[in-house]
Amino acid sequence: MRFYISDLHFFHSNMNESMDKRGFSSGEAMNESMIQKWNGRVRKNDEVVILGDLSVGKAAETNEVIQRLQGKLYLISGNHDLYLGKKEFDASRFVWIRPYAEMHDGGRRVILSHYPVFCYNKQYLRDKNGNPRTYMLYGHVHDTYDEYLVDRFVQITRASRRSLKESGEEMPIPCNMINCFCMFSDYVPLTLDEWILVDGKRREKMAKEGGKVYV
Repeated sequence: MRFYISDLHFFHSNMNESMDKRGFSSGEAMNESMIQKWNGRVRKNDEVVILGDLSVGKAAETNEVIQRLQGKLYLISGNHDLYLGKKEFDASRFVWIRPYAEMHDGGRRVILSHYPVFCYNKQYLRDKNGNPRTYMLYGHVHDTYDEYLVDRFVQITRASRRSLKESGEEMPIPCNMINCFCMFSDYVPLTLDEWILVDGKRREKMAKEGGKVYV
C-alpha cells in the first residue's frame, strides 16, 4: 500500500506549546508517539510519501529516527529539512528525495509538493464519467490561517464553471487539494482514499465554522 503524511517535525519540541499546540509532555514523548503510530500502520513493503518537514533535528538524530520508521520512504523536501544538506545525513533509507514529484495511485495522478500549488498540473483531467482524476497533496501550512485561505480558494474554484473542450458542457472546475498535515490524521500515514475522506469531512466542518478565529 501507499501512504502519505506531512509536517511531522520530529525534534521540534516547541510545536507542543506554539503554533500546533500538540500537547505532548516533551519533544521526546512526541517523537516516540509518532514513531509508534507510524509503525502501527505501516509495514515493511508499504510505501510512504512524506510531504516535507520530516525533522528539524540534526543529521545524526534524524538518521536514527528514519531507521526506526517502517516502509519504503519517499521525501518531498520541506523548508525545515535542513539536515538534507549535511554530510552526516544518510539518505539510503529513501527511494528518492525531491522538491516536487508526480505519481500515479489507483489510476489517479497525484501532484506532490510541500507547498500548496493552486493551479496544479492536469487539474482539469477527468475520467470518461466526468470524475476528476488528479489530486494535489501538500503540507507546510499546518492548521493555520494560511490553510483557511487555501480552503477559501478551493471553495471559490469549485463554485466556478468552465466549458469542456470536447462537448461544450459547463462543468465545475475540479480542485482536489488535500493538506496531509499529520495532526489531521492523528499522526498516522493514510492512503489517498483515506485522505480524500478526511479532507472532505474537515472542509465540511470548516464551512460550518465560517467564523473560526485563527491566531
